[in-house]
Amino acid sequence: MTAVRAPAPAPSQSTAAHPAIADFMAAGAHVFSELVDPAAAADLLADIRATRPFDHRLFLTEAEFDADPQHVGVNPRPGRNLLERFEDRLGFVEQAPHITGALSALLGEGYEVLNRKVVCGVPQTSVPAWLRARILGNPVNNLGAYVRPDYRDVTYFYGIDFHQDLIDYRDRPADFLTLYVYLHPVSRLDAPLFLLTGSHQFGGTVFPHDLTRTGPEAWIYRDGRGGETPVTQRLLTGPAGSAAIWHACTLHGTQPDAADHERISLRYLLARGAGPAGLDAVNATLKGPLALPQTRLDLAPDGRAVVKGNIVNQV
Repeated sequence: MTAVRAPAPAPSQSTAAHPAIADFMAAGAHVFSELVDPAAAADLLADIRATRPFDHRLFLTEAEFDADPQHVGVNPRPGRNLLERFEDRLGFVEQAPHITGALSALLGEGYEVLNRKVVCGVPQTSVPAWLRARILGNPVNNLGAYVRPDYRDVTYFYGIDFHQDLIDYRDRPADFLTLYVYLHPVSRLDAPLFLLTGSHQFGGTVFPHDLTRTGPEAWIYRDGRGGETPVTQRLLTGPAGSAAIWHACTLHGTQPDAADHERISLRYLLARGAGPAGLDAVNATLKGPLALPQTRLDLAPDGRAVVKGNIVNQV
């Protein structure tokens, strides 16, 4: 599932001028105007939904969880990743010219797939009452600890506060980006992504992040090092096949799924290749570190949440 890096030639003039680079410079993200194949997305979605019930049956009972609580090692991993079953079905994303063009411009030829997985926003109607009570107010509600082991080949969320994808990579530089693809129409109720455009400019900052809302789509973001800047909230909704990419330091999050069905998407992390890459020019403009020795303060050593509060829910 990880691509082999290949020697990269210098980017062509058209690649170097790709609009994704300018968008990353200004906003820290690029939202594609062109869809990936909606029919292929719908077919893959149907097959993903056929693998399990996306309701309360996903979860352990309270007694089962309390008998052996596990908060680490509960996310998809090689050998336990649903997308490994469907590798031959992902060409509609991984070979789509508008996707590969932007990725090649930002990451260079021979870019690497670090990780790809199915991400599910779980609706309130599917989360048992005992579990909702336990996770109330947590900034990151990754539900993997409470999911039955057979179903831990997908990442399940019930809202996640504004964060950087650098959060999972201590001491790694921001040499990667995120690609996100909606497999079905996503409305305001379907746990859509909220991006804070321009928030990448401070580089890596420690989670939870210091944000103050100043208007319907406006925030002040402080980096913990004396800097502050206004950033703008962008809501990512759209039809099946909608896709976006963002910088590892761009703040983004979701609220709990308020619809009566799960939100199922694909998430990729992709790293730069060995040759010239537009991401280098983007990173050269950042005002803060590209890597952090500590990325988060919300978890105990055993993985339990020890910080309460969720800024994205103020939206």
